[in-house]
Amino acid sequence: MVAAVETMAYNKVERPWHGLGVPVNDDLTPRQMHEAAGLDWEVELVPNFATYKGKKIKVETSTLFRESDGKILSARCSDDWNPVQNQEAADFFNDFCAAGEMTMETAGSLCGGELVWFLAKMKESFDVFKNRDTVDAYTLFTNPHRYGWSTSVSLTAIRVVCMNTLNLSLSTTKGDKIVRVSHRNEFDPDQVKEVLGVTKDKMKKYKEMSQYLAKKKAKGEDVVTFFKRIFPVITSKVDGSAKELSKPAQVALSVLESQPGADLAPGTWWNTYNASTYYLDHLAGRTVDARMNSAWYGEARKRKIKAMEVACEMANA
Repeated sequence: MVAAVETMAYNKVERPWHGLGVPVNDDLTPRQMHEAAGLDWEVELVPNFATYKGKKIKVETSTLFRESDGKILSARCSDDWNPVQNQEAADFFNDFCAAGEMTMETAGSLCGGELVWFLAKMKESFDVFKNRDTVDAYTLFTNPHRYGWSTSVSLTAIRVVCMNTLNLSLSTTKGDKIVRVSHRNEFDPDQVKEVLGVTKDKMKKYKEMSQYLAKKKAKGEDVVTFFKRIFPVITSKVDGSAKELSKPAQVALSVLESQPGADLAPGTWWNTYNASTYYLDHLAGRTVDARMNSAWYGEARKRKIKAMEVACEMANA
């Protein structure tokens, strides 16, 4: 399996949950983090041509190259594709960092340069209980050099005691808060900042949801049902009637009382929810960087969003 992480740097004071990357000073500017993470390269969109009877004919696609080494990042882009350079992505954080509202935490390249990210820690955090169980807030900027993917900026959070990444699911119907900008449009950082609305209100809402789950007791049979809904059950191939917990559900259930932080809210929906996120961040998959890729952009991210929605639904039943 090809490693998902190509290059990466992280603030050595805040070691990331996945433990990957090269440690750097904790006071880097966005541009300095951009360079430390090995992202100081640009991409170029080059028209494609076909050869017919000895003549070169332009076709309605282009190829996205990495200028530093000529690597093809996306072979068939539409001609109206608007690349966002990594430096532009880093500069998105300039005003926030200059105002002391954020600090750069990690940055790097995944999948051979096809996905580039910058993660900044916000000055917003909360305790689920008084002076206990801290949750920190982050802003994740994803700059894909892959056709079909949009530039995105989202809010995420990390539960410090277990280093679980938690998606900021702000309601049980709308999922997590994420702003996407199609590459068919020019990237406007000011517009994204306005739409994203990086405000205290969002963390306040998430705090209320977390504290609500921490107060609600989860019964044994309901906990099993929760894990069945997050990790689909296996159905018998014989008659389709025999059902049991899938392997992921079994593992998540097995760490319910032993996961880091389990002693803070035993028997609650907060503990149950975190068992699913702990499994996805620390136990699922074969490699650490593959788990990170899935947690931020793949199947694990979707399951975490669903886990928060289902936990709130069942706690409120």
